[in-house]
Order: sequence, then structure tokens, then C-alpha cells
Amino acid sequence: MSDARGTAADAASLDTFPRLLMQHARQRPSRPAMREKEYGIWQTYTWAEVADKVRAIAGGLAELGFRRGDRLAVVGDNRPRLYWSVAACQCLGGIPVMMYQDAVAQEMAYVMQDAEIRFACVEDQEQVDKMLEIQGGLPLLEHVIYDDARGLRHYDQPFLHALDELVALGKAHAGAHPDFIDREIDKGSPDDVSVMLYTSGTTGKPKGVCQSHSAFIAAARGGCSFDKLSDQDDILSYLPMAWVGDHLFSYAQALVAGFTINCPESGETVMNDLREIGPTYYFAPPRVFENLLTQVMIRMEDASPIKRRLFQHFMDVAKRCGADILDGKGVSGGDRLQYWLGKLFIYGPLKNVLGMSRVRVAYTAGAAIGPDLFRFYRSIGINLKQLYGQTETCAYVCLQPDGQIKLDSVGTPAPNVEVKLADNGEILVRGPMLLKAYYKRPDATAESINAEGYFMTGDAGFFDEDGHLKIIDRAKDVGKLTGGGMFAPNYIENKLKFFQHIKEVVCFGNQRDYVTAFVNIDLEAVGNWAERKGMAYAGYTDLASQPQVYELIRECIEQVNADLASDPNMSESQIKRFLVLHKELDADDGELTRTRKVRRNFVAEKYAVLIDALYGGKTSQYIETQVTYEDGRSNKVSAELVIADAKTFPPQPRKAA
Repeated sequence: MSDARGTAADAASLDTFPRLLMQHARQRPSRPAMREKEYGIWQTYTWAEVADKVRAIAGGLAELGFRRGDRLAVVGDNRPRLYWSVAACQCLGGIPVMMYQDAVAQEMAYVMQDAEIRFACVEDQEQVDKMLEIQGGLPLLEHVIYDDARGLRHYDQPFLHALDELVALGKAHAGAHPDFIDREIDKGSPDDVSVMLYTSGTTGKPKGVCQSHSAFIAAARGGCSFDKLSDQDDILSYLPMAWVGDHLFSYAQALVAGFTINCPESGETVMNDLREIGPTYYFAPPRVFENLLTQVMIRMEDASPIKRRLFQHFMDVAKRCGADILDGKGVSGGDRLQYWLGKLFIYGPLKNVLGMSRVRVAYTAGAAIGPDLFRFYRSIGINLKQLYGQTETCAYVCLQPDGQIKLDSVGTPAPNVEVKLADNGEILVRGPMLLKAYYKRPDATAESINAEGYFMTGDAGFFDEDGHLKIIDRAKDVGKLTGGGMFAPNYIENKLKFFQHIKEVVCFGNQRDYVTAFVNIDLEAVGNWAERKGMAYAGYTDLASQPQVYELIRECIEQVNADLASDPNMSESQIKRFLVLHKELDADDGELTRTRKVRRNFVAEKYAVLIDALYGGKTSQYIETQVTYEDGRSNKVSAELVIADAKTFPPQPRKAA
């Protein structure tokens, strides 16, 4: 009993991230804390080494004048030294502010002005150049620290510092003040703000979400306990550090459980690095799982007829019984034998290609995942689960328990989390993982948390008979057709995005007679399909306008319409007319957030002429659109877009599952 009390007391004392880090350095000094692929070779850092590096960076920041409460902007790909900078900032009682590395300079300027940034730690020359571009509008910015010095040899601005230079300053600082870092860590309180993450800005300007140490640690401990994560697990950290999912799964949970964070060499090598590491714990938004499946389907289309037939046969077997086998449910002996053979010839090699041979638990979140996509991964033996949450809730409020997976739900409320529904169906959440406040926005904080302490998510949903939460859509996006039928655009869009040829969809229909859609084709998947048919095309715009492509997309839409016809709530929301956009929706053009969510209102306003054409009975519409390239240059793309009709179906009785 005394041991149990002692363990509980130890856990209670580990109430900030710096204390957790130093505890791991004492308990498991030689265990791998982080790995990084550099020049094709995996470099390993132990917990003891990480703690020493964090101390040195913290000392260097202190030497530059960093004070308790200061904000440190962190910008770059997933790099150990950037994660160490986050921890170093927290050691000094500062607040790291992660920003999306692919954001343009002006987007960064808004966040840095709003967060009142004095210090920035960035990855490389690209990010330094952005800082220099916006420096004139940032009077508070005093120091920019960079990790990768390539290309920066002749940059002589006095406020620029190499991270190696900062580490050297920190070691000198430690010699002069040996107890300084420990004293600063001791000053830390669990109620202190540990991180500031900005919302995606789907509907307006992003807001800075202030989360405390206690909130993120509570969320991390709840998740680790729920899925039995330990220091033996491995995760590949490749999603943006600015995203709440990465901060929870790659940072907070690693510091709670003590498992290993693996950073890929680059965005282009993620798949290879994934296969080499073979993580046991994996997290990705639906888009990543969609892209992985698209790659598989493209490969199978190029395979021999025998291989395609073999693949189709065993995928039918997997669809029939794979998920039941994974969940430990009863399956006939014949199906088990067939599935075993499928595992030997198809599922095992496929999981190896995907880098998921060792995955014990995988999660997806950020947007709803299509049931068919969900079913595919679970059917081949990958324990994929959905979670539901927001930046303001430390990434999750609902989790799916093993053996209780429903394709159309996000699970049950997580441990120590209360979830209830308002009278209008809005999901309300209360628990230890809620935001402390929106930075400098007491009005927004007061609007988001009601008198009972529940955070108002803005999402609409309902609980099924087993207590599982089902998300319908953003409450503000759920509308009605003029005929009275429900219009939930995200629900329809997710069904369409399961098809490998469709990358993005935006549906319209609120207060309209029928539903219409903009479609983005997947250039790689449709390009591969076109090449096999001998179709010539000059690029995305040309390919998207081809009659055969329109016919391909029409078939996908009509399959979804047939499915919607069997849903009594959604049968009136079948897509009647559609067009294929002449360009991909892009975050640089303001059409998507940096988390790849559609900015629905912005798109509707920007392409109002196309929406009018869809509902005006036109068969085509000319459009000219300005696009922005990665290097900041802009150009105009124009096209005469074809508007096509799709077959709709009378309401049908729902088929038995």
C-alpha cells in the first residue's frame, strides 16, 4: 500500500513537462528518447542526452535575456532540436508558440504580433528569410535562432544566432550559474501555461489557445492509460508541430510514458522512414490514410491480372471478417483459414509496404474519416481508431475502446471527461484538459465556456444506444434544404473522398432546392488512370476538363447518391449537379487552413459565380482565378468549366449491415 501511495505521490509531483523530462533522465538515462534520420542514417539521443541538450538551450536563452512568461515562436519540420527548444522554453517558465512551417510570411506575422513574440527558434534558411521579411512589422522581436546553418553563412544580422552558438552560451551560463535551471524548473506550477497553439482559422482569424501543463499532462496520462502505452513504444513524428495532435502524441505522451519519438529525414522520405522504424503507435489525419490507400490502388491497377484477382479475392475476405477477427469476435473456421492465407499473401506484405507491421494502435482525427476507408484498414488487421477533440481540449474528448469500434462513431467519452448535448444538439465538454484561455481574448473565452464550465465545441452530434458519440457536422454548417431535408455537407464530402480519384469536395445546399458540389480530382490517381487509357493531358486544368474524367467523377457521385438514398436522414441530400474545379484548393490561396480544412465560407464567396451557375441551370461557366506559388509568385488560371448532372435515386430502405 505504501508503494502505491509513493507511486501516486511521485506522479503528482511530476506535474510539469520539465519535471517529467528530468525524471526520465534519472530513471532511464540510456533509453532512446528521440531518433532523427540525417543523411540516411538514424541518430539516437538518450533521455540523459536530451536533458543535457535542453538544459544547454535553456541556459543560452537565459543568457540572451529570456524571461519567465516570454513567448518563443518555434517554426520548422519535426526536428529533435526544435522539440528541445520547446522543453527549454518551458524550463524557464516561458510559453512556446508553434507555427506552421508552410505558412507564408504574412500569416506568421499575424501570429507573432498577436502572441507578442520576442524570441523565435526556426529550422533553416527558408524560415529565417520569412523572419527577415516581416521583421519590420515586429518591433518586439529581438532574437532569431536557427537550427540548420546551410545557406546562412553570409547572413550577418546581429539578432541571428545559430542554435550551436546558443548551446555554447548555455554551457558557459551553466558554469557561472550551476543551479539556475533547476531553480527555474522548481518555480514552475502545473497551472502555468505550457504551450500556445493557434486554431486553424476556418471561420476567422486564428486564436491563441493557452493550455496549462496540468491540462496536457492530464490528457496525455488519460490516453496512455487508455491504450496501455509504455516506454517500449515508438512513434513517427511527422505531422506539423503546430498541430495539437502532434503536441499531444509526439510531445506530451512521450514525456508521460517515456516512449521514443522518431523524426523523419524530410517530408518526401516519410514513407521510407515509416517502414524502417516500424512504429508501434501511429497517428495521422484522414487525408494521410486516404493518400496511402490511393497509392495502394494505383499499384494494384498496374499489377498483373492474376495479382489483381488475388488481391480482390482476399480483400473481399477481409471485408467480410477482418474487423471481427481484430476485435476478437466469433468467426467461422473457413473464414479464419481464408483470412490466415490472406494475411500470408496480401495483408502482411501490404502492412509492411505501409510501414504498419508493428502498429499496435493507430489513431485518426482532425476530420471525419469515411466508413469505407476506416473499414479497409481495420479489415487488414490495423487497429485504427477514431478520436474526437479540438485544440481547446488537448486534441481529444472521446476515444474508441478496443473491441467496441463503430465505423460511424468517435467512441465514448474519455476517462475523466464529461460530454453532454445541448438542446440544439451541440456537443458540450468539461474536464481537466480544457483550455486555460484564449490569449488576450477574454471575450472569446467567455463565449466558448458556459456558466457550468462546459466548453461549447460548435459541433453537432448525438449519442447512440451504446453511448457512442456520432458527429453530424459543424453545428453552423448543418442546414436544411428548402424541402425540409437535412443538409450536412461534411458527411457527404467524406463519402466522396473515399474514392481514390477524388481529393477534395465542397458541397452546397443550405436553403437550396438541391445539393451541388465542387470536386478536386487527385492528380496522381486520375493521371495514372488517364495514362493507362492513353489519354494525353497538359496538366491539372487540362486533365480536370476531360469528358472521360467527368464521367469517372459522375460514377463516384452516383454511387454516393445511391448510398444516401438508403439513409432516411440524408436521402434528400443527394448531389444533383457538380463541376470539377480547374485548380486544386490550396492553403496558399486561402481556400484551406494549414491543417487542410476547407474554409467553406471563403470558398463560397470566392467562387460565387460558379455556385450561381450550378443553381442557374447553366451547362458551363468561365472562371479566372489568381493562384499563389510556393515561392510567393502569383499567376492567373482560367478555364471554361463544364457543369454536369448526376443521377439521383428515390429513398430506399436501409440495407442490413
